[in-house]
Amino acid sequence: MIEDLLSASVEVSESLGDPPGTELFPEEELLVAGAVEQRRREFTTGRRCARQALARLGVPRAPLRAGPRGEPLWPDGVIGSISHCAGYRVAAVARRADVLALGVDAEPVGPLPEGVLDAVTVAGERTALERCRRAAPGVCWDRVLFSAKESVYKAWFPLTGRPLDFLDAFVRLDPVRGVFCAALSVPGHRVGGSVVNGFTGRWAVVGGLVLTAVLVPASANPA
Repeated sequence: MIEDLLSASVEVSESLGDPPGTELFPEEELLVAGAVEQRRREFTTGRRCARQALARLGVPRAPLRAGPRGEPLWPDGVIGSISHCAGYRVAAVARRADVLALGVDAEPVGPLPEGVLDAVTVAGERTALERCRRAAPGVCWDRVLFSAKESVYKAWFPLTGRPLDFLDAFVRLDPVRGVFCAALSVPGHRVGGSVVNGFTGRWAVVGGLVLTAVLVPASANPA
């Protein structure tokens, strides 16, 4: 499903459930020590998906540790993103030589809980959502926008090491082409000969899921 939103340079592994018998490395067990069962299941299957995707890059099995904000710490030379929601887990990985930034997110189809949309958007984004609703009234546009912002964060933080608030990214959705763009209000991040100060991505609603992905090819960073 989500691989349709990404390029051939990205390896993806998805799961519609939590297969029994999946084991964690001891270093990973420590990350979910004391976690509730649901959290443990989604974490374990997410790591399983990550190892499957990494294997397709030729990366041997090894613990996938976490950074200070819980972000996966990928092997040298690899970039990746993990997401999970009810009934679905996914991991996407690529070589850093091919991809500069990568973020994926999955959400269940359905409106956001009351009050969340106002907390994560600015007035201009909400006005734009009304136009999306008129173009395609059957889509939960608030959930698509939320997921797009999650993908933007997952692409930004590993690239920069800097946090990004929901209100730091102004996201505009295209209801026809299945794409979105995000303009950042924080200082851009210089990589080589260019500055990253926004992202473009793709979205889809399929199989009861809202899926979004941000991908910045390494070729987008001229030396």
